[in-house]
Amino acid sequence: MMDQPEAPVSPIRVGVSACLLGQRVRYDGGHKADSFIIDTLGRYFCWVPVCPEMEIGLGTPRETLRLVGDVTAPSLVATVSGHDLTAPMQRFATQRLSQLAELGLHGYVLKKNSPSCGMRGIRVYGSSGRPRRSGRGLFAQALMARWPLLPVEEEGRLQDPGLREHFIERVYACHRWRRFLASNPAPRDMVQFHTRSKLSLMAHSRSHYQTLGRMVARCGEGLGEEFLDAYGDLFMAGLKVRATRRKHANVLSHVQGYLKQHLGKPEKAALTACIDDYRQGFVPLTAPLDLLRDHFRRHPCPYAEAQTYLNPYPDDLMRLLHA
Repeated sequence: MMDQPEAPVSPIRVGVSACLLGQRVRYDGGHKADSFIIDTLGRYFCWVPVCPEMEIGLGTPRETLRLVGDVTAPSLVATVSGHDLTAPMQRFATQRLSQLAELGLHGYVLKKNSPSCGMRGIRVYGSSGRPRRSGRGLFAQALMARWPLLPVEEEGRLQDPGLREHFIERVYACHRWRRFLASNPAPRDMVQFHTRSKLSLMAHSRSHYQTLGRMVARCGEGLGEEFLDAYGDLFMAGLKVRATRRKHANVLSHVQGYLKQHLGKPEKAALTACIDDYRQGFVPLTAPLDLLRDHFRRHPCPYAEAQTYLNPYPDDLMRLLHA
């Protein structure tokens, strides 16, 4: 049977805007409970809720806030009283992110359209009074500046199947890398980690895979902190590049090559057709992956089966995403 990802020995910790978990922290005393976040991802992630506005001392209900001024460095201002909350929010962000660093987050889900948590397209009001939808919430800005490679998404964008799968894959990859670092790895372990990550990296960025390969080829003398930091950053940067159907199809065809001595013409034709159907958008990625995994159950290939590409995260989660 195909190996599934190892059961986590540490929780997958993901920060989240508290209102998305149903906490009544919104300006109007309400919440924005998200069933996908609570009921689906909540089975796999250990959520770390944060509400910057409540945590800087604002109560609920409260007056609304808005971003004002320069789009590149806006101020956070209360709409009725005119109180400038920029400095308190910035101090809070510095302190809270230091606390979150101790937890070792593997990702973060932000609330869209929030002047504190919005990831993109937030209204910024200039001197004319007309807003430009080109800002980022102050807490979100601090978060993404401190950890530019941390998997971060907004709950609205998680409705897009491609963005959702990309985010979840990166969260699991971040968790996998942190587990690797905690194992006190030797150079041979580094080679194995990189080898198992080959196809996943190639589906996102072949150039990152090649650069990482050259680094690993020179790691025989030991794995210093500088090397591990550089590899980890480039590993997460490579996975941050969006995979496309074309790149996935190329990798799937590459994996098919490991079965060429075992499949008859009808099986090869069916697998090729399934990969092409995926390339054209007719079926989800699970369709060719299921076929490949089924073939490897009957025709074992340890090298291929060890690839995280075939099982980037738990199979039951993958099926939930395509239900």
